[in-house]
Amino acid sequence: MRIFILILLILVTSVVFGSNNDPEELKKNNPDSITGMDFNSMPWYERVSWRGYAQLRYNRLFETNPDLKCEQCDRSWGDGGGFFFRRIRMVFFGDIHEKIYMYIQPDFASGGNNMVQIRDAYFDLALDDRQEFRIRLGQSKVPFGFENMQSSQNRIPLDRNDGINSAVANERDIGLFAYWAPRTIRRRFAYLVRSGLKGSGDYGVVGFGVYNGQTANSRERTESPHYAARVTYPFMLKSGQFIEGSFQGYKGEFVVNTNLTDNRVFEEARVGATLVVYPQPFGFQAEYNIGYGPEYDPSSNTIKTEDLRGGYMQVSYFLKAGKDMFIPFARWHTYEGGKKHELDATRHRVNEQEVGVEWQPNPNFELVAMYTFSHRTAENSLIPMNRESGSLLRLQAQVNF
Repeated sequence: MRIFILILLILVTSVVFGSNNDPEELKKNNPDSITGMDFNSMPWYERVSWRGYAQLRYNRLFETNPDLKCEQCDRSWGDGGGFFFRRIRMVFFGDIHEKIYMYIQPDFASGGNNMVQIRDAYFDLALDDRQEFRIRLGQSKVPFGFENMQSSQNRIPLDRNDGINSAVANERDIGLFAYWAPRTIRRRFAYLVRSGLKGSGDYGVVGFGVYNGQTANSRERTESPHYAARVTYPFMLKSGQFIEGSFQGYKGEFVVNTNLTDNRVFEEARVGATLVVYPQPFGFQAEYNIGYGPEYDPSSNTIKTEDLRGGYMQVSYFLKAGKDMFIPFARWHTYEGGKKHELDATRHRVNEQEVGVEWQPNPNFELVAMYTFSHRTAENSLIPMNRESGSLLRLQAQVNF
């Protein structure tokens, strides 16, 4: 509760002392379009572009415990791990009509198996000429949590934190989502990514979604869908400092993979808060959520609906040396609850600290070195007692194209 109150106080201060004068770079686009394109002079296929990135990892340096693993984080942790393509993604995107935006993203290294899987496939339908009201149809990110919304291409730590990411594995699902943001704020969202400040992208000031709730590419279904809502706003202080605050929540029913009970459908709900002080040059980021959901109980070897809680705090510093950019960072995250996506809604207790640095010699290459100190419990019917601790140095090379 204290972190919720702190975030609210900072947001109120941002409103009082904020500025509406955005940097000139945010105002360069055509005033009649977020993209700045002339739709009358170009056929739709010339307005479609593509980009992508690839990540290669190695996690075994200075490893103290090969039994320490994290399936949802990175399957190349621990015994049996080695060099590992975490992601090879290509994005095909563009305005195929002045009111229709297309976004399709396959991953060619899904789960480290070098198999193609669709991550995103959606269309945004603008409901007004200024493109401030949008309906999103298809498979896309569920509006819950800043770090979940943030692309792995932009995130500083190598993996998302357990506390927020346990809400939606792979961050995505199929459904219908509605977003609204003023045109000036949409440009601000774009600037926070394009400038290298590690923004989350444009998911509206207000977002609401109705979706399957069983994660992307799942065949499971329940009688009722999930519902999610999120409110976020990137304030800009008179100094030029950006501060973003968010509140979000969701509710629904989830089908657990288990043989322990005939009733595999469990109710779940969460609410959370976010505060992001963008690295200009000092950065601070924190998120926390509470709620309830299914969780394995080792004492009775069954699954119960239990309370859950978790989040993280992160500090960073943006440093330029000539053409090179360095971002040293440190993060602490914790989680107490079940992971509904895993067998028997595996019971997790996570306490992890990370310290590292990202180096960018040019916009097309990034190298991250991160040392992790981890204490993890992951218990289900197959491993009712599984508590591991250890540390390891993790490396990732990323190519942007």
